[in-house]
Amino acid sequence: MKTFIFLALLGATAAFPIDDDDKIVGGYTCQRNSVPYQVSLNSGYHFCGGSLINSQWVVSAAHCYKSRIQVRLGEHNIAVTEGGEQFINSAKVIRHPRYNQNTMDNDIMLIKLSSPATLNSRVSTISLPKSCAAAGTQCLISGWGNTLSTGQKYPDVLQCLQAPILSDSTCRNAYPGQITSNMICLGYMKGGKDSCQVR
Repeated sequence: MKTFIFLALLGATAAFPIDDDDKIVGGYTCQRNSVPYQVSLNSGYHFCGGSLINSQWVVSAAHCYKSRIQVRLGEHNIAVTEGGEQFINSAKVIRHPRYNQNTMDNDIMLIKLSSPATLNSRVSTISLPKSCAAAGTQCLISGWGNTLSTGQKYPDVLQCLQAPILSDSTCRNAYPGQITSNMICLGYMKGGKDSCQVR
């Protein structure tokens, strides 16, 4: 797999028109345990995703902030306990200090787990990139977001999607005045497959 942009996975910095919610449109059901760094954020229900970056830290989107979060690791079907999942409460939740909920700029946060995750075949970390990936790089997006462009259909089973990073100029032309230097776009300009998140 090519270089992975962890922020793209989250939808944390992807830019799409306002009034969309977290989505994975045109994707497919992920192979079980194929995305072992994917976590479900839970507060009595699944509300966002994130990525395990070491045994005690998760990166997610700042728009997913809650003061108390249970991080669920090793999940595939979030509606049932399949065995091997780990449920760990947050010890600390840190939003980017310059997060702007109106523009979605700096839409990133860190979650410290109250105890380290046990790393195994179902739960492992993702390596952070050492540099930004180039336009055209294919990224793996995963999550339990809405699978419909219009309407709502939230899957219980983890969804995956391969999508390319778009150039900054393509992104800015598609969404004039909405893209900051802290954002990237990925997806297909013709539509049909994307991961959308904005308020």
